[in-house]
Amino acid sequence: MGHSLRRDQAISLDQAIQDLQENPHQAARLALQMAAQGNCEAQALLGQALLDGHGIQQDAQLALVWFKIAANQGHAMASNMAGRCLEHGWGCTANLSEAAYFYQQAAQTGLDWGLYNLANLLATGRGVPQNDLKAFELYQRAAERGHAKSMNLVGRYLEEGRAGLPVDETTAYLWYQRSAEAGDFRGQFSLACVLLNHGRWDEARFWLLQALQQGHLKFLRKATDELIAAALPALQDITEAYIQRRQTLEAAFTAPDA
Repeated sequence: MGHSLRRDQAISLDQAIQDLQENPHQAARLALQMAAQGNCEAQALLGQALLDGHGIQQDAQLALVWFKIAANQGHAMASNMAGRCLEHGWGCTANLSEAAYFYQQAAQTGLDWGLYNLANLLATGRGVPQNDLKAFELYQRAAERGHAKSMNLVGRYLEEGRAGLPVDETTAYLWYQRSAEAGDFRGQFSLACVLLNHGRWDEARFWLLQALQQGHLKFLRKATDELIAAALPALQDITEAYIQRRQTLEAAFTAPDA
């Protein structure tokens, strides 16, 4: 069912969000109308629709404008998305210090993605002075809010004793387990590696296959190299599956447009 804006009609933004899949053009028009009236949820939704080209002509530059407008009204995810645009140069020239500013806005609300993205900049010293310990603290806060990617990184910090932290393999394992169960493919691979070190082959195989199904090309390149270097005969079939999947994705990535 479509929606049109009338003075005597209460517009449901929740319904508009649902309509993005079944009637994206109508939902985008509704979001545009409500965004122009100052509704920050609609502004954030419009920014995402413009960024993705979903129901409206793709325009990353305009998407960033709407994300910033919503962010200035205190919308946490809009702040995060403005940061993403500025970090990656979507619709703008990349500006890491400005990206950090918007991630900080999102992080201050407790948004897990804002915490995670700001932590990434702090961990690498991009746009902000490098601060590994502060990055860990933000990853941990995001992880405690259920952010699967952050769970894996908390585990990595504790397993390797990064940022001057004491090595804590037991707690690292628990974070890897939580990350894996929450669906993060890096967490699944990390958990599998720990399980292999403890001779728990069947469990390790399960998580390696889960990571294989979900991992993107960059991850698969690194994971495949690690499996080849490990040269474990009991995992030869898994290693070959990783090699094949990586080659398939590389071929698709380099293939010319049809």
